[in-house]
This record gives sequence, structure tokens and C-alpha cells, in this order.
Amino acid sequence: MSLTALEIKHAKAGMHADGNGLYLRVQASGAKGWIFRFQLNGKRREMGIGTLAELPAVDARAAAAELGRLVRDGVDPIEERKQRKQEAAESAQQAKASIVTFRQVATDYIASHNAGWRNAKHADQWANTLATYAEPVIGDLPPAEVTTEHLLKILSPIWTTKTETASRVRSRIELVLSYAKAKKLREGENPAMWRGHLDALLPKPGRVKKVRHQPALPYAQMGEFMLALRQVQGMGARALEFAILNAARSGEVRLAEWREIDLEAATWTVPAERMKARREHRVPLSKAAVQLLASLPKFKGVDLLFPSVREKRPISDMTLTAVIRRMNEDEPRWADPKTGAPAVPHGFRSTFRDWCAEQTHFPSEMAEIALAHTVGDKVEAAYRRGDMFERRREMMQAWADWCITKA
Repeated sequence: MSLTALEIKHAKAGMHADGNGLYLRVQASGAKGWIFRFQLNGKRREMGIGTLAELPAVDARAAAAELGRLVRDGVDPIEERKQRKQEAAESAQQAKASIVTFRQVATDYIASHNAGWRNAKHADQWANTLATYAEPVIGDLPPAEVTTEHLLKILSPIWTTKTETASRVRSRIELVLSYAKAKKLREGENPAMWRGHLDALLPKPGRVKKVRHQPALPYAQMGEFMLALRQVQGMGARALEFAILNAARSGEVRLAEWREIDLEAATWTVPAERMKARREHRVPLSKAAVQLLASLPKFKGVDLLFPSVREKRPISDMTLTAVIRRMNEDEPRWADPKTGAPAVPHGFRSTFRDWCAEQTHFPSEMAEIALAHTVGDKVEAAYRRGDMFERRREMMQAWADWCITKA
């Protein structure tokens, strides 16, 4: 005889038969669920079919009746359920595999237009730009599902700080989505369209306060510059060389101490208090950087890598700038080609970033971490792992090789 509603409500801990192999199991905690018991091929088995909260008694009895029919037909309902789950998972996987994503369409767009681009590196620049800014947000989405909200999520964080880059990102997303529409992978208006759409939501690029970029040398000149720099004597020149090899900020270098250096492991650990982001920063040292450190004199009672020789205090920021100024006295050739302004120490970080983007296939996030930029906790955690740290070592060695071998 089936359990009454009152019996179900007040059932104590234990198993309570409801009929036709259906049981109400009551846990010591008071949680209640339905169990189906059956015997097949001489073996007794039981399976859960749902909690009381999600499966009322009438539905549980109907489910038990269906399971009973399977048993009578010689089918094990437990194995049958496993098979259904597996088939559903495989079906979902197949459906997922058949979905064309924005990332795939972008790859197709680049491949189909690559031949028409004058610069062979243009394809890499396209891929890096989309991989850095667009794909973390929309890479796995079908083009038809990309919305204005997605565009704002991509563009808003960089629209006022990296306006030129943001405009380029927007334009490239627009072209990829137009390509998707031509391929019948989406319909309707393009959410990346500027005129008559995003121009109502974002300030015009020309009106955004431009970020003052530090004058920098083209990476093609780095070998020649490093050769000239190595002819300059003094702590300032060595500090500048070390900063360039490690794409480091001058403050990180000027205040660097020997206790931060592990020459055996070829690693420089910059403490959090000296970092702009207030997070400890580990730097894999290239062979050239290690050789430079090994050549430095050490002074008794002074832990600084690059002390002011007279006062045994940190050299000033102007010391590094003065090195370049002196190098420009005889022949003013170390200047930013865009502005004509003499290169400055901080500008070499931009040179490094441009080299990474245009001359290598290292992920853009890896370059950002080398520059100690904020890239998000998950990405940061991934690149702090040993294997990814060694990948960064490869990148910094490649950068040093570029600078030194070009010399």
C-alpha cells in the first residue's frame, strides 16, 4: 500500500516501502529521497531517482512503474541511465564541435585576407590584437551571439587609456563580424559598427585625452644602440643596459639589491613594495643579464646593484636619462622616429612590447607580465607556474639575443 501524504511528511529516519519497488529514504538529517529497488539476473540493486523536494510522490510512483517495466524486459535501469547520460554528453559535444566560433571566423578572415596585405607581419598583428582583447570575451561565442554589451565589455577598459589600440580592436571586430554575416553566420546590424551605434555610447577617439607616450627607439635599432651603450662607462650605463635586457622600470633597477638576485637560478625577485602594482615580480634573467651582473663591482656595506660610486646611494632616475643624452651629443641618432624626441629609459619597455608583438609568437599576456602589467589573477597565476615561468625565460632570452646579436 502506498504511503499517505501524512506518512511521508512525518516519516522517521530509515527506509519506508511505498510499493512496486519504490522506497522513501529518510536521512538522519531529515533529507528525504526516493529509491527504486529491483532484482535482475539474481542480483539485488537499488538506484536513486530524486529527492522528495524535486519529485512529488505521484511522479516518483510513475518513474518507479517505468523502471519496473524495464526490469521486466530484462533491462538494467542503472546501466540504461548511464548509457543515456553518455549519449547526451556525446551529443552535446558534437553540437559544440559543430558551432563556428568568433575565434574560428577571425582565423578564417585573416587567412583569406593575408595575401592582400602588404606587410607579412600584419596577420600576426591582427591575431595578437584579437587574442589579447576580443577573444577572452567573445572568442568561444558564435558570431550571431556577439552583442553590443560584449563590445562595451571589450572596449570600455581600454577606450580612454589605449585609444588607438581600442579603435583598432573595434575596427577588426567589425570586419570579422561583417565577414561572418557574408558567410551567413549572423544576421542584423553589426554591434561593432561605429557610426550610428557605438559613437552614441563611447566618446569620439579624437576627443579622448591622449596618453603621453614615452619616446622610444624602433626595435630594429636595438642592436646598434646596445653596441654603443656598451662603450659607455659608469653605473648609469650598466643600470640602463640591465633595465633594457629585463624590460624593467628604472625605479625597479636603480633600487635593486644583491639579495634579490639568485645568479645560480638566474632569477631576479623584485619585492612588492618596489613594484607599481604592489605585487612581487619574478624576472627570469637572460645570459647577457647574468654576465652583466657578474661584471659589476661590489662595495663593502652596500647591497645595491648600481650604487652611486661616490655616495654609495641609489643613482637617480636622471642618471639613466643622462646616459642617452650623452650618447646623443656627438650624433643625435637615438630618437623616437615618430616625434623626433630623444629616447628615454622608460621608452625601451615600449620597444620590447612592439618587438614581442611584431617579431615573435609569444602570447601577448606573457609580454604584459614581463612588463609587470596587471593582466588578471587567473592569467597571472598561470604564468607564475614553473613551466610558464620558463616560457618567459625563453622570451627574455630571445629579447636579449635580439639586442645583442643585432649588435
